[in-house]
Amino acid sequence: MRMSGTPKLSGTHKLAATALSLAILLLVVPWAIAASGRSDLYYTLTSVALLSVASGGVWLTFYIGRINIGQGAYALIGGYVSAILMVDYGVSFWLTLPLAGLFCVAASVVIGLPILKLRGVYFAMVTLVLTEVVRLLALALPITHGASGMVEIPLPGALTIFGVTLLPDFATLRNPRLAFYITAVILMALCYAGLYRLVHSRIGRLCMSLQQNEELASSIGVNIASLRLIAYAISSFLGGVGGAMFVAISQSIYPSSFTVTDSVNFMLNCFLGGLGYVFGPIIGTFVLYFGWDFLFQTGEYQLLIYSSLLILLMLVLPNGLLSLRLPSWRKG
Repeated sequence: MRMSGTPKLSGTHKLAATALSLAILLLVVPWAIAASGRSDLYYTLTSVALLSVASGGVWLTFYIGRINIGQGAYALIGGYVSAILMVDYGVSFWLTLPLAGLFCVAASVVIGLPILKLRGVYFAMVTLVLTEVVRLLALALPITHGASGMVEIPLPGALTIFGVTLLPDFATLRNPRLAFYITAVILMALCYAGLYRLVHSRIGRLCMSLQQNEELASSIGVNIASLRLIAYAISSFLGGVGGAMFVAISQSIYPSSFTVTDSVNFMLNCFLGGLGYVFGPIIGTFVLYFGWDFLFQTGEYQLLIYSSLLILLMLVLPNGLLSLRLPSWRKG
């Protein structure tokens, strides 16, 4: 008998695994929640899915060798853009979703042009400050309603394309929580399908070269400035879309809806899941979110135990949870 590592999955096996995962998330999980009567889990799992989307953007900036601790800023911007368009201008939520992401892309280009030249801890420090700057702007600007925030934001209306209703008006649904959950899972699936395709494309391979050696990549003709900006813009787009979806669920937004703590958590989701794996942020988000809630019963020791476990996990599994391989036994 001998022990071997987990074999690499073929394209067919990857498609089968993806289809099975979606079937579990879209069919089995709702059935299990309905059977248990724990409808509150819909909000929890929807939050995990949306936090995974924003964390996926952070993972992409790690992929180009930048430590991003500012995703909370773009989530807050995206949330406010969506809320303002819906409340003040009557725009459909489904239209505000991409618009919020695109606004974050425009903001990231303006911000990214100067700061993406920085590296390591210097870039991390600037992005960390960015979240607080956006929060203070939300407090000061009249259009965001200051500290009182924006409340009574309407639920998403029907999504109709060429006269065909793809999604009903959420306000008319008996269980809008289920609709939000399904929408969040589909959004997460689209996000990570796009990320997977990106990193396995020519652009993705060029981005990896930035992570390894920017000077060498530049010397062979790679436009490193453009690649950094593209990756940062995509990252910000995902943060904005995730923030906009959170606004629709909570039907409110405040300057404190996304803080520096959230930006740090987005980064930790990537570390815990594994920076070397596209789907790492999903696993990291799930474990951190439920881990924090599970430790709530420990009271005043919650943060101490939580932090200690995180440090232990990163020491034992420095490449993340997905680096843990279950052994398979076979005759040899």
